[in-house]
Amino acid sequence: MARYTGPVCKLCRREGMKLFLKGERCLTPKCSVERRGYAPGMHGQRRARKISEYGLQLREKQKVRRIYGVLERQFRKTYGEAERIAGATGENLIQLLERRLDNVVYRLGFADSRAQARQLVRHGHFTVNGRRTDIPSFQTKPGDVIAVREGSRKREYFQTIAQQLTRRTVAPWLSLDVRTLSARVVALPEAGQVEAKINPQLIVEYYSR
Repeated sequence: MARYTGPVCKLCRREGMKLFLKGERCLTPKCSVERRGYAPGMHGQRRARKISEYGLQLREKQKVRRIYGVLERQFRKTYGEAERIAGATGENLIQLLERRLDNVVYRLGFADSRAQARQLVRHGHFTVNGRRTDIPSFQTKPGDVIAVREGSRKREYFQTIAQQLTRRTVAPWLSLDVRTLSARVVALPEAGQVEAKINPQLIVEYYSR
């Protein structure tokens, strides 16, 4: 499966904000946005120029794509699915991205970043409704039960995570049972429940041009 393998801190600097691609490191003084708050490259420190309307739309699309760790082709496919669903396309897009299994694992606190969550899913550590699922893009829905696989619960990583879960904040559309390392999707995610500040209308305008 294709994925981005370059330096992720440059992505945050390019978007001019923390995308939390390295988990807890982003909350420390080591964060590259804190140390070098300008775009990467030899022209990164030049005087800021006014961004065109197209530039704003492009940057918003790139920001959202990088937050969720989705490559261009897959992001465009997800947007196409959002267009076919009844309702506002922009809100549908964010909802589809939030419902991805790797994002759900991250939002439940089983991983420090979406990249780490994607790796845990790919390695088959989770089940959905009792069935082992190793597809990060799997679309969860209300009523689905996501749980750490029985054989993985004895691993040191998940034993450590179990102790930390009580201190982590879970998205309001998810319900977590720390004792059994399982969770349920209780509702569809709403626009106001997204972590990052996102303007999906700019993405709609980008693809509608």
